[in-house]
Amino acid sequence: MFGIDEIYWVFINSIVSFGFLFIISKLLGKKQIAQLEFIDYAVGISLGSIAAEWAVGTERPFYYYAIAMLIYFLLAIGIALLGRKNCFFKKLFKGKPVTLIYEGEIVYDGLVKSKIDANDLLSMLREKGYFDIADVAYAVFETSGQLSVLPKGNQKPVVIEDVDKRKIKQASLTNTLVVDGEISKSGLSELKKDKAWLFKKLRVKNRRELKNIILATYDEETKKINVHYKNKID
Repeated sequence: MFGIDEIYWVFINSIVSFGFLFIISKLLGKKQIAQLEFIDYAVGISLGSIAAEWAVGTERPFYYYAIAMLIYFLLAIGIALLGRKNCFFKKLFKGKPVTLIYEGEIVYDGLVKSKIDANDLLSMLREKGYFDIADVAYAVFETSGQLSVLPKGNQKPVVIEDVDKRKIKQASLTNTLVVDGEISKSGLSELKKDKAWLFKKLRVKNRRELKNIILATYDEETKKINVHYKNKID
């Protein structure tokens, strides 16, 4: 059980540790929240953990925690300075952007390197407002964890001078048939087709060959299947 003195010190330590953490966060800058990278995440978690331990740690002197937080702060600053001065350290600590879609095709090596799958990619594209991967020319996975997207020319935002030159088409959702080598039963059901029809369209004989497909979608307007392969087929 906590005594009155210990409760008093927990109260004081909580206020002091919070104030110390607030000051360090302000010195590190808004990037800690706005553009969270691995180093920022590790430092933020560590500082928060030390501050929490400081709040209830009545056995160790308070300056132990203050010194530990100061060391993490100096490490974060040092890493940021090294990254600005040297490209090697910048790539080492922060990584580099990875291309996930190049000229309209999914880059499988990029997915593997980023440790995300086709479903993650589709989700990030939807967050950017692109529900059909066929509308995307390039997509880059940034070091901040955000996806940068360059749409194809005919999918760029319309300006006033374009209004009288183009006929706006009714939007529709793309039907997904295969994701990461697995058949989407709901996609086939919506088209009222079966596995035999899909295998024929994709020119595959079995599920083993299907594993080479990252994503296959059906375009209702053109009646064609758009396929993205792990290994390019000539």
